Amino acid sequence: MEELAELGHLFMTVFLSTLSAIMVVPAITDVTMEALCPGVDECSLAIYLSGFQQAVIGVGTVVMMPLIGNLSDRYGRKALLTFPITISIIPLATLAYSRSTEFFYAYYILRTLTAMLSEGSTNCLALAYVADNISESKRTSAFGILAGVGSAAFVFGTLAARFLSTALAFQVAAVLSMVAAVYMRVFLKDKLSETGHLLAQPILKQIVSNDDEVGDGESCVLTNKVAFKAFPSVGDLVSLLRTSVTFSQAAIVTFFNSLAEGGLQAAMMYYLKARFQFSKNQYADLMLIVGLAGMLSQLVLMPLLAPFVAEQKLLSLGLLVGCANVYFFHELVSIQVPYATAVFTVVVVLVTPCLRSIASKQVGSSEQGKAQGCLSGIGSIGSIISPLLFSPLTAMFLSEKPPFDFPGFSILCIGFMTMIAFIQSLMITADHHHHQIPTHKIDCSDRLEASSCDHLR
Repeated sequence: MEELAELGHLFMTVFLSTLSAIMVVPAITDVTMEALCPGVDECSLAIYLSGFQQAVIGVGTVVMMPLIGNLSDRYGRKALLTFPITISIIPLATLAYSRSTEFFYAYYILRTLTAMLSEGSTNCLALAYVADNISESKRTSAFGILAGVGSAAFVFGTLAARFLSTALAFQVAAVLSMVAAVYMRVFLKDKLSETGHLLAQPILKQIVSNDDEVGDGESCVLTNKVAFKAFPSVGDLVSLLRTSVTFSQAAIVTFFNSLAEGGLQAAMMYYLKARFQFSKNQYADLMLIVGLAGMLSQLVLMPLLAPFVAEQKLLSLGLLVGCANVYFFHELVSIQVPYATAVFTVVVVLVTPCLRSIASKQVGSSEQGKAQGCLSGIGSIGSIISPLLFSPLTAMFLSEKPPFDFPGFSILCIGFMTMIAFIQSLMITADHHHHQIPTHKIDCSDRLEASSCDHLR
């Protein structure tokens, strides 16, 4: 509990940042439809533009996630967290000012550009921060609690969207995003992992120099001093994937799970709009049920299960239930079905924390940013492909002249992606492939304090 208490400021930062982002989600579909196709319930242009934006953002995050994660290993999590939290203010402030067609297009461009640079960065860096500060035995629960904080923000953001007008929701979201940035800069402590607490030998290629002296005139010498590279190469990422079979398997699951999640994101709201004429309040009600189920699972259920059930089994269970969820969803026969299937979220939300925990145990403490960034980048590849596949498919089967009468066909295809992820998850082993840390030769004189030598060791 003491370790978790030290993460309080990180949890508050994630809560405020997520709250500001979620608050506008129920309204954005109506804002988009009103700006592009006023007065109708089905708009192919809105579907295609949303899918295109999602794909372009994915391209940016494939490049940026490994880079940001790697830079955070060198310069600290706090310095890199400042970037995504700050630039997320810009698009929110744009729609807070006006939601006319002209301002919507300005928002669309700004949102695309800023999200290319920062989408998912806050979560990626928060995961690395948790790995820095939590021991391996408690890490699965800690990742679950972090996800639970995000779910709590999801619930409160959805409640706010349910009762605030669209204009006020964007204004409050913009202010909260500013508060998140200030709070993080003032209160968050950048406590990097100490070298003595490394879990495993670093597995990426690093630049090594021999017989480098530490300081001017100091006699404490490291014979294998590591000079970390700021920019990860493709070879680094390939080396990471090839060195650990478990990490590679987790990456495959991440890809197909991201493909399915991206497909749902591209299709779900427009599908509900066309089938049942969902509005902002109905979207908010559905999101509220999902958020409450996720929060209950991640803050209560996962910490109880993690010490007794292997994270690989929890991962497979979550994916299996996700398959069932999509199957029931694609055969909507009444407006009550989406609300009923939302309870599956209790198990589905276990997937991401388990994946992140499995990946974090394959690398040393000095590479948590690289590992989480690599996994986020692989997930972003799925986010690129999914809208290119499922946005046209959704628009085609919701149009007046579909190839055949099956409005939920794109949702069914998304379910197949989840099934592939489930099958792959069954192949993940419990072996963490830890390596012994190489012993570095350290010669300390009386002039160097023992604490300094301990740190170098």
